Amino acid sequence: MKTLVLALLASTTLAVPAFAQSAGDMTLSFGIGYVAPKDNNGTLASLPATVGNNARPTIAFEYFFKDNIGVEVLGALPFKHDIYLGGSTFAGTTKHLPPTVSINWHIPTGGSVTPFVGVGINYTTFFSEESPLGDLKIDDSWGLAATLGMDFALNEKAALRMEVRYIDIDSDVTLNGTNIGKVNIDPIVANVAYVMKF
Repeated sequence: MKTLVLALLASTTLAVPAFAQSAGDMTLSFGIGYVAPKDNNGTLASLPATVGNNARPTIAFEYFFKDNIGVEVLGALPFKHDIYLGGSTFAGTTKHLPPTVSINWHIPTGGSVTPFVGVGINYTTFFSEESPLGDLKIDDSWGLAATLGMDFALNEKAALRMEVRYIDIDSDVTLNGTNIGKVNIDPIVANVAYVMKF
């Protein structure tokens, strides 16, 4: 019985073609990204800051300039985060867009599962800040990004993608025109997406 189960699993794996990428290929993916800022998000107005989590739809385009190596542009609908001071005092909300450009290496395995790693640069712009404390402003941020993920081939032209991404986001914060500190968001972004190759 055990041999039969292993044979069925092997035949199922072999039945799905590899999701291979050659120079000149392009992919487009649509997914859901979950932004989880790190703990201890810095100090604002002499109080420890906490930035909340949020999930939004994502989109990514990748062009393969060499076999298995592509340049990717990641975008999303605006993420919205609550900000707290001292653990419980509501300080406001902000929205942000974190477009990220990365170089990704898709490790060829010849099978239906293709892992990949990537490094890149992120630009995060904050907007629509609102606070009961006054005029809140969070500066835009530039930082490095790193990606680790896997594509699970559905056929030769489509795959299910699961990935995690680290983004370095550090921004100065002002309240009523006075600098009150720096917020260190540095989130882990988990993303699940459907990928199409063309």
